[in-house]
Amino acid sequence: MAFHFPETSKFSRRRFLQYGTALAATSLLPAQMRSAVPRVNGYPFTLGVASGEPSPDGAVIWTRLALSPLAVDGGMSPELVPVRWEVTEYGKGHKVVSTGTSTARPQWGHSVHVELSGLKPEHWYSYRFMVGDAVSPVGRFRTWPAANASPDRLRFAFASCQKYEIGHYTAFEHMAAEDLDLIVHLGDYIYEKKDGKAAVRPHGLSTAITLSDYRQRYSLYKTDPALQAAHAMAPWLVTWDDHEFSNDYANLISEDPEDWTLDAFRARREAAYRAYYENMPLRPSARPSCEHLRLHRRSDFGRLARFHILDTRQYRSDQPGNGDEMPSDFPGLYDPKTTMLGEEQRDWLLDGLERSNATWNVLAQQVLMARVDLKPGAGEMIDVDKWGGYEHERRTVLQHLHDAKVMNPVVITGDIHRNWANELTANFNSANADPVAAEFVGTSITSSGDGEKRPDFVDTLMAENPSVKYFNGERGYVRCEITPKTWQTDFRTLPYVSRPGAPIRTAASFVLENGRSNLLPA
Repeated sequence: MAFHFPETSKFSRRRFLQYGTALAATSLLPAQMRSAVPRVNGYPFTLGVASGEPSPDGAVIWTRLALSPLAVDGGMSPELVPVRWEVTEYGKGHKVVSTGTSTARPQWGHSVHVELSGLKPEHWYSYRFMVGDAVSPVGRFRTWPAANASPDRLRFAFASCQKYEIGHYTAFEHMAAEDLDLIVHLGDYIYEKKDGKAAVRPHGLSTAITLSDYRQRYSLYKTDPALQAAHAMAPWLVTWDDHEFSNDYANLISEDPEDWTLDAFRARREAAYRAYYENMPLRPSARPSCEHLRLHRRSDFGRLARFHILDTRQYRSDQPGNGDEMPSDFPGLYDPKTTMLGEEQRDWLLDGLERSNATWNVLAQQVLMARVDLKPGAGEMIDVDKWGGYEHERRTVLQHLHDAKVMNPVVITGDIHRNWANELTANFNSANADPVAAEFVGTSITSSGDGEKRPDFVDTLMAENPSVKYFNGERGYVRCEITPKTWQTDFRTLPYVSRPGAPIRTAASFVLENGRSNLLPA
């Protein structure tokens, strides 16, 4: 039988969370108890606030106005709304360091993306938005160190796959209480389809097709208080996977091509990409053009870490074979014309890795990079939606890590709803090959339900794949701490998501030493 994986700076955190809770409570007051808002009849900050794209002198701060989140267009009238914003030094009273007014435009879902600059490196800042007398919750962000700085530590978490219906966002509650400089989201922020199973949190929204559909789906997810808290407590770096648009799509090829004309699928992708931009703390320069939105980019945390943020959906070739699992000798897996990244993004990645002077090079991306045999015993079966289906390009990237002597490459991955720790070699057919990189795969926030610590197939899976050093089937997120000498990864897991209140634990921890890609138990 095959192994089948389901769909796939110090500060007072307590003070911040108490303040945020108080503000959240204020935002839920009845409309008649709030001051009137010019042009907006009600409280418009129901979707919270967020920050992202940190740099040494700034970041992006975001909000999106919605009086009634699940109504068409968020219950907003089709007019321009001036939104004031202010930034203060975190924990130093109300010393305003930057302020201004932006316009929330109906054609962009009344979203606001403010790109801040001129701030101090390595500082925490608070921010908020105002429309008339209505005041948003307060968020905060940290600016990055200067480009030539050598920071002592970076602490971040990464997460993915948060299907709303399937469970509660308890993982985000715990994440919001962590001492984190950054959160990285690796995709499947929303799910475009309504789950056919009995839902823990049912909703009436059907499959998202139009721009209005996708806006409503994001609004549903963003009303969750735990997700809002995680967005408010630290800056995010984001990228998408498939469900922000359509399951298992490849560029402009649908999972069900017989159901879509090219023009219809292109129009749907344009709507999905537009809604993604509207709801994420991305730079205004990332605003999509037609159905294209460039997400691959770099973010440098001084000389300690460089994040290479990848997009493995928008430019990829169609999955080879039947798009599911194929034997390892299927020729399509090795076709040099088959690409996961597209030529331009691949060259950009290889060049950025080679030129990097960071101690740690992080490839933040979506799908499993390790080549994993899903068939027990003789022969191999490969999941072709993962990097194993694009073997020529996978080997090209890994060989480049070796040949260019890239410093400490670490791949962080989402998508597969399970925790993995893998050693990546340029040649998986050699049992004695030294690893050229490590891969940490994070489980889902909720997707696939409660999960289990150790599924029945784990022992056989790991026996078939000696490069897999850890596997866990619970829900949660991954926490990483980087120093100039070591990288520590903690797999933070929950026993259930089908009801609220689950405790958090560290299920396993691994350490990487500077200059080595071998995984060591912490």
